[in-house]
Amino acid sequence: MPAILANNCGTSPMHHPPQALHVLQGAQRQPHAHHRAPTLVIAGATGALGNEVLRRLAGSARYGQVQVLAREPVRTGMARVELAVCQGEDLAQWETHQADVAVVMFEPPRMFYERERALWVPTAAQLPALAAWLQRCGVRTLVVVMPHAQGQLPVALQQGFASLSEQSVSSLGFERVVWVRTAEKRAPAARAEGFLQRVRDLVLSVFSYMVPASQQPLRTAHVAHAVSLALQHAPAGVHVLSHDMLWQASRTGMAQAAPSWFAAPAP
Repeated sequence: MPAILANNCGTSPMHHPPQALHVLQGAQRQPHAHHRAPTLVIAGATGALGNEVLRRLAGSARYGQVQVLAREPVRTGMARVELAVCQGEDLAQWETHQADVAVVMFEPPRMFYERERALWVPTAAQLPALAAWLQRCGVRTLVVVMPHAQGQLPVALQQGFASLSEQSVSSLGFERVVWVRTAEKRAPAARAEGFLQRVRDLVLSVFSYMVPASQQPLRTAHVAHAVSLALQHAPAGVHVLSHDMLWQASRTGMAQAAPSWFAAPAP
């Protein structure tokens, strides 16, 4: 038996232990581009919705880095989250930051939060310029959370583009564009001074209770979950997630309903 083992060892190729120099070179070698985790940039990470979306996506292992657009530097306190300071109001002059995925929201900051006052929030009019800047940064996937007045978006616009700016953004050439429509809460009206005006406001307030449940605002956790699921399941193309679709999914289960959102052909 010892002789047989000796013969087998003699016919096998000689094994050389790895050299220390080769080990160090392999540790310092950069990973290939297709193995790099994508970089996410968030515009409008303010308000209850922005905070929930940032918390959910930053805590996901799908992104190697999360950049939040800000007006001034501030400490984030979250792992893998950095601030990208944007100087000036002319978005065409902004310095580009390498990114792969972008999420845009429009909820204004809560002024009693110091951190949110330092963050940059776009307006609806700035969306085309912001989308063009994101495309120059290398973004291929764009998700826009577009709020609308509660119960006032026509049914014909819930499944398509609601404005020319949405159509222009969708035609810029992104690989994936997802419009997430969500009803926003009514802003409290200023208290009327005259007696007749107060009676008018009281009568009109009765109609606010006639808004169907499917058109009432969703919880921020449901909208943030929908954004996360859209980034996971959306195929190439332009997709519109109506508020009614999200409301139905919030009742039956977001994760179970997400694949059906993109079963129909993209417009």
